[in-house]
Amino acid sequence: MTTQAPGIGDGGGLSIRAAERADLLAVARIENESFAQPWPYNAFERFLGEPGFLVALDGADAIVGYIVADVTQNFGQRLGHVKDIAVYPDRRGTGVGTALLTQALAVLAAHGAETVKLEVRCSNDGAKRLYREFGFEPLRLAPGYYEDGEDAIVMIRKLE
Repeated sequence: MTTQAPGIGDGGGLSIRAAERADLLAVARIENESFAQPWPYNAFERFLGEPGFLVALDGADAIVGYIVADVTQNFGQRLGHVKDIAVYPDRRGTGVGTALLTQALAVLAAHGAETVKLEVRCSNDGAKRLYREFGFEPLRLAPGYYEDGEDAIVMIRKLE
């Protein structure tokens, strides 16, 4: 299923759909351009088929961003987890991340998630701002969470 998000960014439409195997090279390319310590290609292969692995396509059907999220049981509750989100550097600030997170939260809710959590680098001010706009609140600090030793902030949001 593809969801249209018209008028985002450069005036062209944006569509969001489930990731497919053919998308993985573009997803890995975005990951590598976005993070100093990127996930390997095979990490994305493991998430194929997860309902929260979504890609954003521009009007020319080029992949410009993605999100990886899933739902698991956690102490008797269905917990959504946003594991990774990235947008091509030249498309940041155009609404792609907002569209991806909006759709992913809807998918997680449809799969029974009551709460959603994520981790974000303490230094990633843009991502922290986006998550706060979506109602995520800091829960705790995770010292040394990332391979380079940087701390993460664990953030949560209740779904309605």
